[in-house]
Amino acid sequence: MSAGASSILRQLHSVAVERARRDSSPDLAARVNALKAYQQKRFARTYADLLATSRYGPAARFFLEELYGPRDFTERDAQFVRVVPALVRLFPHDIVATVDTLAELHALSEMLDSETASHLASSDVDALAYTLAWQATGRAESRERQIALTIAVGESLDRLTRNAFVRNTLRLMRGPAQAAGLGELQRFLETGFDTFKAMHGAHAFLSTVGQRERELARSLFAASTDSADGARHLGDIALGQLP
Repeated sequence: MSAGASSILRQLHSVAVERARRDSSPDLAARVNALKAYQQKRFARTYADLLATSRYGPAARFFLEELYGPRDFTERDAQFVRVVPALVRLFPHDIVATVDTLAELHALSEMLDSETASHLASSDVDALAYTLAWQATGRAESRERQIALTIAVGESLDRLTRNAFVRNTLRLMRGPAQAAGLGELQRFLETGFDTFKAMHGAHAFLSTVGQRERELARSLFAASTDSADGARHLGDIALGQLP
């Protein structure tokens, strides 16, 4: 098995471990779902200005729905595990590398979501509960890695839009991808490709995402929750990103 296939399968196994952990604890599963829904609301608030623009709106929605939302990817991931060797064999190297990065981001995000949710007192998530759970989880290096991987996925999609050969190959892969059980991956790649191509350059968008996500992370780690006054103003930290 190729290194690319092994890496993708390893990441998907990590995701499966997190799912099994939640399956054994309905309470944890409920808190993870609540956390993901809160994080999607947070992203929509953080990037409300970009979502409202014709240039950046589609890319912001792509991130919101594909990377930050509570969408259940269980079926997609199960398909991937079965067909990873075919994926590596059929798709160009640049696309396989993008999928590998996406798989690492997926695995890391699921792990962080499980751990953060385990520190929530209930499924009622607000700015204070989110900040307390974030701080209890810690893992500053993992949070930075998560942001870096998010940007890397965007940069990969942006690079692919400038490669006519890859784009043509991706279009030609529709039939074989469906036949191999890779239809969901094909949809993700084409949607991401078309979204980033329509943006005519993703540097400003990705720079904004990186800056705001890092500012939020720093503020969450530094936020004081020791007083009522500090808790009351949590919703205003980091550019008012917390709903």
